[in-house]
Amino acid sequence: MASVDECRQALQELAARLERHADMQERIDLDRTLACRITDLDTAFHGRLEGGRLVDLADGDDPKAKIALSSSSDDLVALVHGQLDVAKAVGSRRVSIKANPFDLMKLRKLL
Repeated sequence: MASVDECRQALQELAARLERHADMQERIDLDRTLACRITDLDTAFHGRLEGGRLVDLADGDDPKAKIALSSSSDDLVALVHGQLDVAKAVGSRRVSIKANPFDLMKLRKLL
C-alpha cells in the first residue's frame, strides 16, 4: 500500500506533467473542480482542472467536486507512473471516475 505522501507526490508529478504538456496540446476547454479519493487510506486530495492543467492541489476532499476519481493508493501511483492503463482500470472497476459524459470525453485527451 502506498502512503499518503506517495499519493500526494504522484498527484504533484501529474500536475507537473500536465503543465509541461498544456502548451503543446490543443487547448482543452475544461474548468472543473476535482476530487481524488484514496479508498484504502481514507484520505482525499482536491484541486482544479483548468485549461489542461491541474492547479490548486491540496489535501482534503471536495464533496461538491464536478469530477471525482476514486482508487486505491497503489492504483493511483500506478496510473500516474503509466503502469496502469486508465481505460482498463475503469473497465475493471479498479478506478472510478464520476463526471458528466462531456467532461469524460475531454478528460480522455488529458489522460
